[in-house]
Amino acid sequence: MKLKNIIAVLLLVASVQAFGQSNAGMQRMTNGVLYRIYTKNDNPKIKLNDVITFNFVQKTDKDSVLFSSFEAGRPAQIQVQESKNIADLMTVFPLLAATDSALIKVPTDSLFKGAEDQRPPFFPKGSYLSFVLKIEKVQSLEEAMAEQQKVMNEMKSQEAAALAKYAAGSSTKFTATNSGLRYAIARPSVKAKPMKGDTVLVNYIGRTLNGKLFDTSIEAEAKKAGLEQPGRNYEPISVVVGQGQVIPGWDEGLLLFNEGAKGSLLIPSDLAYGARGAGEDIAPFSPLLFDVEIVKVKRVKRAATPAKPATTVKKPVSKTPVKKPASTTVKKPTSTTKAPVKK
Repeated sequence: MKLKNIIAVLLLVASVQAFGQSNAGMQRMTNGVLYRIYTKNDNPKIKLNDVITFNFVQKTDKDSVLFSSFEAGRPAQIQVQESKNIADLMTVFPLLAATDSALIKVPTDSLFKGAEDQRPPFFPKGSYLSFVLKIEKVQSLEEAMAEQQKVMNEMKSQEAAALAKYAAGSSTKFTATNSGLRYAIARPSVKAKPMKGDTVLVNYIGRTLNGKLFDTSIEAEAKKAGLEQPGRNYEPISVVVGQGQVIPGWDEGLLLFNEGAKGSLLIPSDLAYGARGAGEDIAPFSPLLFDVEIVKVKRVKRAATPAKPATTVKKPVSKTPVKKPASTTVKKPTSTTKAPVKK
């Protein structure tokens, strides 16, 4: 956790502890939720459909931390809607404003009503799930969407620059396709390329542009990188090409390699995991680099294309008019054989 986040969470929790953890003096809502607002201000109260950004620490009655947005490294952001369950805090948010801090306690008896077999031991009967939170920002939906779009545009611009820099500095010479995919064939093959619908067996190594190996089908490479993949069978994976079983960059890229060929795919994020990213290693708008080997192509049976029937092409009749002789008087021929008309 960064130092400023450690300081922030300590100050937030300390402010709550200064008032004591007793439920005495806390306000009670009709659904049984308890709350205490510590830093009231004159900012407008949160409204339905507002988008709020807030940091929070989730705790048990014994101060055991279950989750911290500070530890996670990013605040929570949600749109305020009608409450759907007692733990969503939607009944409390309208009581708060930007920069407010509060302690909120949700009764666990309500959380596990009708599901006592799912109650963990650290939430005994009569206990509370506590939230210590601070509202960092309140926006209208339009403001939040505009801000998000601005951030996305900046990240896309940074991605484009990173891709161009990597391709220019790499010893591998990539060829770009119309979609933005870049590929390079290190070991060509004379065998046939797969077609859409064919099954391809592929060995691969997946890395981010900073060299972080996040996935591979090759055990030696996984061990060398210290990558743990419990239960993984290290063998070529089977992919039906063009069926959306893999990211779009693979669906397009695998069709460019002959059976037995090896090479690399440099894939922009819009052909990979886009704005959502994937896990801890692949951040939003991350381009990816894959080394691939097409081990085998299994052809799907295709119907034979019927031969087109042969067609007799008739010689076109000339439509060029025949020039008439200057005289309109036709002389009677002296012979029964017709002479050709001169054009």
